[in-house]
Amino acid sequence: MPLLVIYNPVSGDRSSKALFDNHVLPLLSQHNITPDKVVATESAGHAGTIVFDFLAATAAGSDPVSVILGSGDGTLHELINALNNQPSSKPLPRIHLALVPSGTANALYSSLFPPSQHDDPIQYKLKSVQAFVSGKHSSVALNLAVTVLSAPPVATPGLPAAPKQVSISAVVTSTALHASILHDSEALRASDPSMERFKTAALQNITRWYAASAKFYPREGAGVVEVYDPATQRWVPHEQSTEDEPIVDLNGPFVYFLSTVNVDRLEPAFRISPRGKDVLGPKGNTAALDVVIVRPMRDPSYDMDSEATRAAFAEKAGAVLGAAYQDGAHVALRYDEDGKVVAEGDGPTVVEYLRCGAWEWEPDDIDLRAHFVCADGDILTIPNGGKATCTAATPMSDSTGFSLYV
Repeated sequence: MPLLVIYNPVSGDRSSKALFDNHVLPLLSQHNITPDKVVATESAGHAGTIVFDFLAATAAGSDPVSVILGSGDGTLHELINALNNQPSSKPLPRIHLALVPSGTANALYSSLFPPSQHDDPIQYKLKSVQAFVSGKHSSVALNLAVTVLSAPPVATPGLPAAPKQVSISAVVTSTALHASILHDSEALRASDPSMERFKTAALQNITRWYAASAKFYPREGAGVVEVYDPATQRWVPHEQSTEDEPIVDLNGPFVYFLSTVNVDRLEPAFRISPRGKDVLGPKGNTAALDVVIVRPMRDPSYDMDSEATRAAFAEKAGAVLGAAYQDGAHVALRYDEDGKVVAEGDGPTVVEYLRCGAWEWEPDDIDLRAHFVCADGDILTIPNGGKATCTAATPMSDSTGFSLYV
C-alpha cells in the first residue's frame, strides 16, 4: 500500500518537525517501512493538494493508500475539504490515516486514544503509527458532518441564486457560544498558542445569548430524534418526535449549540458529547450527530431577559462547561425548583443532549453572532435570511472515504 507522510510544521507548539525527525521516521525505519514521500505543508489547504497529487501519481483505480499525518484537527479538516473540492470523475480511494497529534486540542486523536496520566508523552503520540506498523492494519471508518450554508430564496425573478457554501467536518460543527469562542480565539493565537486562549475567549462571550431556531431530523434507521436520559443512561425518543411526525423544533434563545461526529471530547479532558463514539465503527451502522444544547429559558428561575439575568445564567453555563471536564458529568445536571443547578433530582435537565441525522439552524437577522458556524475550527457566516444545514454521512463504501489506524 502506498505510504505518504505529511506534517504541519506550524501546528500547535510547532514541534511536529522534531517529532517526525526524531521519532516517527525512525520508527518506520525500524519496521523496514520506507515512505513513498515525506512532505511538510507550506500553507493552509496544502495538505489536501499534497494528497490529491499523490493519489494521481500512485493510486491505481480504487487502491487504498496510507497517510501518516502530523497535525491538529484543523489540518485534517483542510485536507478533507480540499479533496472534496478537487474535480474528479470518480470517487477517491479509501485513505487510511495514522494520526500524530501535533495541534492544540487534538480532539479526534484524544477521543480514539483517551489519554492517561501514566502515558509517556512521546509514545502516546505514536499510538496510531504503532497501529499502522504493527501490520494488523486495524482501522475504523470515519463519519463526516456535511454543513451547507444557504441564502434565502431569490426574491427577484431572473436573478441567479446565491451559491451554497459547503464545509465538511470530522469532529465538530457548532454555533452560539462555541462558534464565538473559536471566532475570537483566532485573534489570540499569535499571543497565546495554548488552549488557554479558548478560556480567554469564553470569558469574553459567556454572557451572550443567541437568537435562532433549530430543527432536528432522525438518523437513518432510528425513526425518531433521540434524547439522552441521564436517569436511565439510555437514548429515548424525544418528546416532540414520533414516527409519524419525527421532526423536532426548538426555539431560542440559545447559549450553547454544538454537534460532534466520531468524538466524545474536544480536548483530552473536555468530554462534551460523552456518548459520541457510540456510533463509530462497524457497530454504528449509520452516522449520527450528537448535539449538546443549552437554552436559558429551561431554567425555572427565568423571568425576563436582562443584563442581570444573562450574568446570572453565565455562572450556570460556566458550571455546565466545567462539568464537561468531569468525565462528561454535565449531561446529568438538572435544575431544582428554584433554578439551582444540581446533580440529582428529577427537574429538567440543564443540557438537552440529542442524537439525530441532521439539524438546521436559522439565525435571527438582527443577531450577527448567531450567524457564525464553526466547522472544525473554520468559521463560516450564514447570509442574512439564510440557514445552516448539517447532515451526518458515512463512507459510500469500504473502498472510499477515510479511516483511522487504531
